[in-house]
Amino acid sequence: MKKFANRQPILALVVAVLLAIALPIAAQDSQSAAKPDAQAPKSQPVTAQTSETAAKAEPTGSKVEVKGVIVKRDADTFTMRDPQGRETVVTLNNETDVKEKKSNPFRRAKNYATTQIMRGLVVEVKGRGDTSRITADEIRFTDVDYRMASSVESAVVPVEGRLTQSEARLTQAETNSQRLSGQVDELSAVSNAARGGAKAAQETADAAMAGVTDNKQQISATGERVARTNERISALDDYDVKQNLVINFKVGSAVLSKDVQAQLDTLAEQAKTDKGYVIEVTGFASADGSEAANRRLSHRRADAVVQYLAENHMIPLRRIITPFGYGEKQPIADNTTREGRQQNRRVEVKILMNKGLTETAKASAPSGS
Repeated sequence: MKKFANRQPILALVVAVLLAIALPIAAQDSQSAAKPDAQAPKSQPVTAQTSETAAKAEPTGSKVEVKGVIVKRDADTFTMRDPQGRETVVTLNNETDVKEKKSNPFRRAKNYATTQIMRGLVVEVKGRGDTSRITADEIRFTDVDYRMASSVESAVVPVEGRLTQSEARLTQAETNSQRLSGQVDELSAVSNAARGGAKAAQETADAAMAGVTDNKQQISATGERVARTNERISALDDYDVKQNLVINFKVGSAVLSKDVQAQLDTLAEQAKTDKGYVIEVTGFASADGSEAANRRLSHRRADAVVQYLAENHMIPLRRIITPFGYGEKQPIADNTTREGRQQNRRVEVKILMNKGLTETAKASAPSGS
């Protein structure tokens, strides 16, 4: 009991100290609870700033790289379509770098002019802009894609020109038909007014009806000409093979022998007698050697034939479709045999006649008695 009595003053002192500490803390907590807005963080301006930063993450004029095929060509722009069907307008300038996308790292890439970019060419474009419009810095494409696009362009452009002329003639025929139809209405009105008149008015009406019959015949004839024109327009993109010449070469050679030159002489003279013809030249190789070497060899063989026709027979280049070499592709015989490889070392020269122009010549030719 005496020990407990001695500890009572100490306990009282500890309780007093604890109360002195607890009361200010409780007061501070009550003040914080009474003013929640004063301590709340201002999060709304931070969110606005974050949205503005996100909006500027993709600025207009950023670097873009797209790949696709050219579907439209203008003076300083062209339109290309990617594999997903999206179209992008590409703008060209004096700084645009146009080069070959080469597969051989040991040779220099070919340089091209912007004027050599054409429809049907598969290209890779690097520049600045967005997915709908780009200002091109670099344009790359392979030599094979360029040759294929050139071949298609040389065949399509002449046909488009003839198609435009045919459409103009068709429009003129429709205009004549409408004018004749208006004449029929006018003559019918004259005929109806003359029916209630005297004998002279009746005779006038009869003459007018005779004119109506003539006009109906003219309208029928015009309709037939329009139908024939439509058929010729539809046939402008079709060709018939008039002659097919196969030329064989020695192993690794692109030299034309005397016998081959004689065959080309005969083919060229026959082609000059026709109108609306084009010459298709394609080169091939056997499976001897590497695939890349055979592709180059087939190009050289086709170029040798084109050079001979142009230099020795003055065949206009517009009549010759851009030559192409298929290399080992499209063999006509077995490459595992000597005879088969000999047949595959060849160039095929075809004389093609435009069906639309051929039908026009037949229609304009006088019929025999």
